[in-house]
Amino acid sequence: MEHNATTIPGPQPNGEHMRIAFLGPFGTFTEQAVRQIAPADAELLPMTSAPQALAAVRRGEADRAVVPIENSIEGGVNATLDSLSHGEPLVIVAEMVVSVVFQFAVRPGTRPEDIKRIGTHPHAWAQCRNWVEATFPGAVHVPATSTAAAAQLLAEGDAGFEAALCNDVSVQSYGLQAMHRDVADNPGAVTRFVLVSKPGVIPPATGADKTTIQVALPVNEAGALLKILEQFAARGVDLSRIESRPSGDGLGDYTFSIDIVGHIHEERVQAALVGLHRNSPEVRFIGSYARTDGVPARVLSGTSDEAFRNGRAWVASILGGGDGVSVPEGEAPGWPLR
Repeated sequence: MEHNATTIPGPQPNGEHMRIAFLGPFGTFTEQAVRQIAPADAELLPMTSAPQALAAVRRGEADRAVVPIENSIEGGVNATLDSLSHGEPLVIVAEMVVSVVFQFAVRPGTRPEDIKRIGTHPHAWAQCRNWVEATFPGAVHVPATSTAAAAQLLAEGDAGFEAALCNDVSVQSYGLQAMHRDVADNPGAVTRFVLVSKPGVIPPATGADKTTIQVALPVNEAGALLKILEQFAARGVDLSRIESRPSGDGLGDYTFSIDIVGHIHEERVQAALVGLHRNSPEVRFIGSYARTDGVPARVLSGTSDEAFRNGRAWVASILGGGDGVSVPEGEAPGWPLR
């Protein structure tokens, strides 16, 4: 599908061309995600970290950012989750998924016995650790800001490591050789990336959506997490991801990053968010957007938009002097009831 600036969710770009910041350099898996959605004339801005890509949007230096948020093996990408949950608000407007396949790259002429240190991003290392230990016993990990950054440093010859775990694009781009191809502890791993913008018009509901939020727990309150989760269960709202993150305010003080199955335009999701707002000291909305897999939400009996509207109409009829049994015909009155 060919994209242009008007088809990308979120506010229109400030200039003539869409500027998209991403975790660079060129050749990362993140760039592959960018290519899925970027307009042909977009200006791509490689950044040294996911927080820096998001900061570029906050500063107005980029119109969008593409950053990794979740891996099928390692779970949430903490740097992204924390950056989204603090500072000037940003929202997710789309998601992309990229299959993650690693190449074991070396400079031409490198021998297996030369390899003592391996450079790559920590998430890549976590996905290949067992393979490395079996193939190169005793080799140690040297962290890099991205898989492509590791490949670039290796190619430049002063990296402090003899091999890199990266993708095939980086192998070709930086003139390296793949000593081993398609290495990983868990074949079939994927990484989820998100397209982030400043708040604006929320993308429309498609019936197959996610809503991402950050929720703080009340401090020193027994059953606080149960009370939060009950807001979803009572309205038939499913969750596809929930992860705890330190709030930064002290040991034992946590917030939760949550992906809701549904869109904020849906009545059941709105009702759950109202419940959260009543019971949590802080709730941050981080976006409603279409699921890349297109799987529709399962709406349980009694939790459809119509069921919520009928329920409000019934209460309105009582407040209006009705018998409390029948529901008036026609559209249900708006909320809140007065």
